[in-house]
Amino acid sequence: MDSDSVRGVERRRLLGWGAGVVAAGMPLAGAGLVHADASGPGWIPPDTLPGGAYDRFVAKLAAQDRFSGVVLLSYRGRTVLSRSYGMADRERGIRNHENVAFNLSSAGGPFLPVAVLQLVQRGEVKLSDTVGTHLDGLATDIAEQVTIHHLIVGMSGMDAPPPDLQRVFNSREEVHEYNQRWARQATLVSVPGAGSSGHTAGGAVASAIAAQIVEAVTGTTYWDYMREHVFGRAGMRGSAYYTRTQWLTDEHIAHPYMRQPDGSRVDAVRNLDKDSLSQQGPNENPGRGFIGNVFATAPDLARFAHALSDGTVLDRPYADLYTGAKLPGPGDRLGTPAFRAYVGPVHLRDGQWVFNRGGGSGGISASWTIYLDSGWAGVVLSNYDDLQEFGEILQRQDQAITGRPILPIGPYPPAKVNGMESTR
Repeated sequence: MDSDSVRGVERRRLLGWGAGVVAAGMPLAGAGLVHADASGPGWIPPDTLPGGAYDRFVAKLAAQDRFSGVVLLSYRGRTVLSRSYGMADRERGIRNHENVAFNLSSAGGPFLPVAVLQLVQRGEVKLSDTVGTHLDGLATDIAEQVTIHHLIVGMSGMDAPPPDLQRVFNSREEVHEYNQRWARQATLVSVPGAGSSGHTAGGAVASAIAAQIVEAVTGTTYWDYMREHVFGRAGMRGSAYYTRTQWLTDEHIAHPYMRQPDGSRVDAVRNLDKDSLSQQGPNENPGRGFIGNVFATAPDLARFAHALSDGTVLDRPYADLYTGAKLPGPGDRLGTPAFRAYVGPVHLRDGQWVFNRGGGSGGISASWTIYLDSGWAGVVLSNYDDLQEFGEILQRQDQAITGRPILPIGPYPPAKVNGMESTR
């Protein structure tokens, strides 16, 4: 694609979200949009509808106890499909439903750059600022060479000691102190901007430092800033950085059920001594962290996409900056070109930009996808950590929306990026 074509796509990309809504299963009235390939604007592919192929596939997995959670498909602001399966809290007999919040693990990563770009938009920081401009106590080479841009585009060149996955935290203050101290153990192991952080804890420590810059500039905790200025502005009423206390008591938060050696599943939050066996988070238990990960409902993730398009969370030029491709990256799971962006990886797929972010840990599988030009969004949130089944659902979701055939590429592993959202 030449540069003019890319700019044209960029101009159209967010405009697709500002278009009118459409009744599920029908083309836009009077538009003459029923095409033989069922791919024109305003057309709802049959496989996305209630009772369609995607709906039937997820229901079959749930009936076999191979999926527990929520799936949601939306088109230009209107829900096309919303289904909930399984239990949010077995002990109390609370079922999953669309207003239950799920731990996103690394799928919560796209929210931190929004906070940073809000500060850029207000003139309180610059993307070219070195981290030493705002924080003390970091290694000299990090303070002088790593910029805010490097932190949020995933090219900081840093590493740090692995976080303590066995430690049980018991207060916000304890978590905050740990993160402050841990970030100051970071070292520079490659040239900032020269490539991926790609180190054991590089993404995590970059996110921790970026969050601490938000705190230093705003004078409030990162968690409180996000609640008011990101989740609040986007109308994400069920989303927050919940504490373990809330996780145990609030009936609107799903408990993660970790697979065990005998094939059973245990409630991670009520069994802090147990570990996950999942490929997504081996030897982890997300309940040990008192606070740290984003919790979100499926409708809230769709609300965020639309708040991004209408200038609610970021002015339009900064929203374009947030989702715009910065540098080439590896191809995505379907073999299409991928690029680095502040929002996370973006892909050129069938002539349109697609954003996807996944995450997983013990008893957690999460993914949300935004088709930035066509106005589609797909969300899959689960409180199981069965990786194979989750990957199959994501493949079926993509097929339902785009009509692309399912390729024999194996399971799709949600991104295991240990950002601030997946540390304590």
